[in-house]
Amino acid sequence: MKKFSGHIPLIYHLCLGSNQADRKKNIIAALDSIEKENIRINKTSSLYETEPVDIREQPIFFNMVIEVDCPFGPQKLLRILKHIECLLGRKKTFPKGPRKIDIDILLAEDFVISSPNLKIPHQRMDKRNFVLVPLNEISPDVIHPVLKKSVKTLAQETDDLSTVIRIEGTLWK
Repeated sequence: MKKFSGHIPLIYHLCLGSNQADRKKNIIAALDSIEKENIRINKTSSLYETEPVDIREQPIFFNMVIEVDCPFGPQKLLRILKHIECLLGRKKTFPKGPRKIDIDILLAEDFVISSPNLKIPHQRMDKRNFVLVPLNEISPDVIHPVLKKSVKTLAQETDDLSTVIRIEGTLWK
């Protein structure tokens, strides 16, 4: 495992999700806001409609994964993403509940980060179809730095049976 040493810029993979209001519009607004923060979007997956996983009694999500080139370290990126969520109207409800926008850091190259407010790689990414399917679309050969398996292998091995349906190609330039 490679601990983060301050090396920037970094290539990150982020997961975006929404299950309130105009889900597609929320995700497009998040993409626009990310780019306005001097974070370059390199790749975007298709847009997927996905079932809620942990708390199933809530609206269906739209999800996608993006790869970004970022001039900020993980903690600063997290602060930026939380600020974007707030600006776009995310309200604190209950854990894993409905949300207008959610932006999670999945990977930061092959670094492993463990702090009270941030874990990279994302702790449950290998158990979530709504992450693995779009991530596999854009970065199948990326290696999970803890599990030492490719995204493609993780997508094939997951036990998650939740439905993930591609509804639209890329939303971004």
